[in-house]
Amino acid sequence: MVALILFILAVLIIVIVLNAAAKVVPQQEAWIIERLGRYDSTLKAGLHLLMPFVDTVRYRHTLKEQVIEIQEQDCITGDNVVIKVDAVLYYQIVDPVKASYGISNPELGIVQLAQTTVRSEIGKIDLDRTFAERPSINAHIVGEIDQASEAWGVKVLRYEIKNIKPPDDIRASMERQMRAERDKRAAVLDSEGKRDALINTAEGRKQEEIKASEAQRQREINEAEGRAAAIRAVALATADGIREVAKAINEPGGFEAVQLRVAEQYLGEFGKIAKEGNTLVLPANLSDVGSMVSLAMNVIRGNGTGAATIPLENGPHTPPVARH
Repeated sequence: MVALILFILAVLIIVIVLNAAAKVVPQQEAWIIERLGRYDSTLKAGLHLLMPFVDTVRYRHTLKEQVIEIQEQDCITGDNVVIKVDAVLYYQIVDPVKASYGISNPELGIVQLAQTTVRSEIGKIDLDRTFAERPSINAHIVGEIDQASEAWGVKVLRYEIKNIKPPDDIRASMERQMRAERDKRAAVLDSEGKRDALINTAEGRKQEEIKASEAQRQREINEAEGRAAAIRAVALATADGIREVAKAINEPGGFEAVQLRVAEQYLGEFGKIAKEGNTLVLPANLSDVGSMVSLAMNVIRGNGTGAATIPLENGPHTPPVARH
């Protein structure tokens, strides 16, 4: 019976010793080991053997990225408007020794530092700029906290502002301002559209007038060219006719044919004059067809000098006779 009790006690002692000596550290964790109250080593992931009752696991740190929610707090902007700001912060322990002995509570220190820093950054800018400057505010806060927390073995990765809440009266004023800005932009866009429409209409009329004037000019040019071509054609035809007439006159019987033609035209025109009821003053030998035909033929011949002799019945100085 005593032997059984001693065996059981030996087994318990072995289990206690093994439990105190063998330690298994999970992945992404770091354990701080103290030997007789002083820092001894940092255990990484895996199985480790310690000296029982001498080595103690004092701190356990996770090396994963952690997130802290920064509670809503009041901040005063540069133009003295009180707004409420809340955010989230992401950090990671990069030096477990500093995180264990550099500060008693790294998370609390980071939260307090983030709150004071965001109040400082918000106080540098006006309310209207807080919404547009949110990325730069986040970057400044990350830089300030990371610089201060370096001694704590903590790396601040990101800081993101979630909400910025101005007072209700300020929010209503901002909504009215935004509505006025939208109305203003709508009016400007409408006026610009009307202006562009008028410009396009004027430009269209200008192009239309230019095209019409160019068409009128081309039409006048074409008409002038057509008239010139017609005049040339008539002149060429007339010249050809005159050449043919001159050629015919020089042929046998041509001169007599011309005399007959002149006499016919003379009688026809004289008959037209006789039909008129007007009072005319005519030469005394106007009815002498022969002399008039002879005169015309002398003009055609030209008498070798281009001058024709006009025979007069009563002599060269016979006065004209008035006929009705």
